[in-house]
Amino acid sequence: MYKLIGILCLFLLVQEEETINWTQSQKLHWGNFEGAPDYDSDAVAITASGITYGFKSKSYSNSDKVEYSTNVIAQFYPEQSWYLKERVNDTVLGHEQLHFDITELHARKFRKRIKNSKFTKNIQEEISKIYQEVNKELRDMQNAYDEVSDYSRDYEGQIKWQKFVAEELEKLSEYKQSNKKND
Repeated sequence: MYKLIGILCLFLLVQEEETINWTQSQKLHWGNFEGAPDYDSDAVAITASGITYGFKSKSYSNSDKVEYSTNVIAQFYPEQSWYLKERVNDTVLGHEQLHFDITELHARKFRKRIKNSKFTKNIQEEISKIYQEVNKELRDMQNAYDEVSDYSRDYEGQIKWQKFVAEELEKLSEYKQSNKKND
């Protein structure tokens, strides 16, 4: 099970809450899940993750040209993520990691769409629209993942999703850099 949080930051990326940025080499461990467990929930663990972005833009009065730079990050929120120690195992941790990996997949999709877009002087609204579309796709995929894997209880479903997400991340590997400068 998961909890999805999207945060919109314009111009400056400012966070008061502790976050962990997605990297291929660093995997989650139970010590990252710092939130208080919800014993009334059907879930045994919750991964709070989301896409954060910022951008700077410059437009010219004599032209339609817009210069911009963006920063898109997939983040995990330790204080909002939790687990029931007596009910989890490595399979559940792998399930929660894949939720974070799915967030990174959509961060890459967001970066790709930004790179392939032509922006006008309404860049703030245009990027915001792409962000909203990507977040809807992210929510839909997270829900589909939980259904097919039965929240990690369906081993074959879990393996299917691990392979699928790994392949999709590889297809979008050129978008793993979060700082892009465009003209």
